[in-house]
Amino acid sequence: MTFRKRLAAILEQAFAQACDKGLVERSSLPEITIERPARPEHGDYASSLPLKLARLTGTKPMDIAAALVKNLPPDSDFEKVAAVPPGFINFTLSQKWLAGQVDVICRAGEAYGNIQIKDESVQIEFVSGNPTGPLHVGHGRGAVLGSTLANVLKAAGYRVSTEYYVNDAGSQLEAFYRSLYARYMEALGKEAEVPVNGYHGNYLVDLARELVGQWGDKFATMPEDRAIEEIGKIGIEMEMQQIRQDLETLGVTFDVWFSEQSLFKSGRYDSTMQMLRDGNYIVDRENATWFASSTLGEDKDNVLVRSDGTPTYFASDIAYHYDKFAVRKFDNVIDIWGADHQGHVQRMKVVLNALGIDPERLEIIICQLVTLRRGKEAVKISKRSGDIITLRELLEEAGPDACRFVFLSRSADSQMDFDLELAIKQSADNPVYYVQYAHARISSILRNAAEKGIDFSKGDTSLLTAEPELTLIRSMVRMPEIVETVALSRQPHHLPFYAQDLATVFHSFYKQCRVISEDADLTAARLKLVLAAQIVLAGTLHMMGMTAPDSM
Repeated sequence: MTFRKRLAAILEQAFAQACDKGLVERSSLPEITIERPARPEHGDYASSLPLKLARLTGTKPMDIAAALVKNLPPDSDFEKVAAVPPGFINFTLSQKWLAGQVDVICRAGEAYGNIQIKDESVQIEFVSGNPTGPLHVGHGRGAVLGSTLANVLKAAGYRVSTEYYVNDAGSQLEAFYRSLYARYMEALGKEAEVPVNGYHGNYLVDLARELVGQWGDKFATMPEDRAIEEIGKIGIEMEMQQIRQDLETLGVTFDVWFSEQSLFKSGRYDSTMQMLRDGNYIVDRENATWFASSTLGEDKDNVLVRSDGTPTYFASDIAYHYDKFAVRKFDNVIDIWGADHQGHVQRMKVVLNALGIDPERLEIIICQLVTLRRGKEAVKISKRSGDIITLRELLEEAGPDACRFVFLSRSADSQMDFDLELAIKQSADNPVYYVQYAHARISSILRNAAEKGIDFSKGDTSLLTAEPELTLIRSMVRMPEIVETVALSRQPHHLPFYAQDLATVFHSFYKQCRVISEDADLTAARLKLVLAAQIVLAGTLHMMGMTAPDSM
């Protein structure tokens, strides 16, 4: 239980007691929210419950606040609890409780920050880029968001499965096969033409050269249709291998790589379409098959099967989501999609309803666009290929840690600028460097203590009474609440902001408090504090999928 939940529980208890004594008019208890005041002099926590109750009962909020404070159970963890205008209850933690949290953190170690919100299964599907080309910068943002959210949900007690949906079926595969075959023939010095609706990126030229280097003219000597199919399958496998490598470099792995083709081979696609037809949600007209989404509140119907007999992306996606919920039985599913999929959200919710699945169990997060910059100059074209900049190129220039931190620094629904110049700058101006340098500084202090043979395992944390020490502890004990906030809101951008705040507070503590001094007892206490700071900062970095360097 986080401290905020504990406060909410004791306020609910105080409300019941105040009602029993006739001090407060009994009413339906509204949601109890616990905030952190913007100004330290207002305490560590605050609740506006009296103001909410005043609107329901007509009683003066300050009278309610006073009655609730009077009926709070005694608790030595608080130095002060006060009712303050216009109707807040402010809580100030005691120095004893704060100092004791250092030992709590040290005992918990890497598990500090783990909480139990829900014992539910949740599947997170993200990236899922077509295997017809390299991942781009936008894919990287979704990859970082998805993998970080998975880390946080695991820390919050959820049973998490991460998944990459491989779009290895449909018309785009045929276009890729023919495009690669044309580039392969060109690489052999033969005349060939990439289809108009094919893939024209320069990466296919490089891929064709690899094929020639490995296979020579093998595919030029066989019947064209067979050659196109064989060379296409090899090309897809090569692209998927590169996608896996790029994601692993970014620190992203998946529990499941789900093949779209498997939906058709297993019969899952046919059975799902039949369910919709049996429910009278499918109509045939204009030589195509349609999902009658207009009968369920949509503005228009949506094509499932084109006039040429090929299923649309929407059709296979329906079968895929039915498999997630009805076959694999995930309690909840989170899809992370690019901005170009915004129009797909509502119809996906509608079709789940048609299949008898609660659409609220599906959460869809849309990642907005990323603009690359070097300082004030926008970067649009790859220096290497002349095409769009790939995730691989971004990783080579900025490194995985910088990529992850920057991608997490804005909420998914906000467009973002990625400043390459700042991301590689080794100064306090670069938040990535600033946060990781704090961890390196902590590691240096602990190494120094080890070299001096200082044993601080029995350090007395009650000696930590200086304001910089208590401020650092206050910052550290926020970690479980940050985990809770991210898990419930599905917004990992709170993590990098917390990491920066924690780093700032630690740097300030370091400047004001000498850790290793002639006072052996105070030295031991402060080294324990530094160790606790290392645990929390490293835990936050690892949750973001970043490294916690021991030196820089």
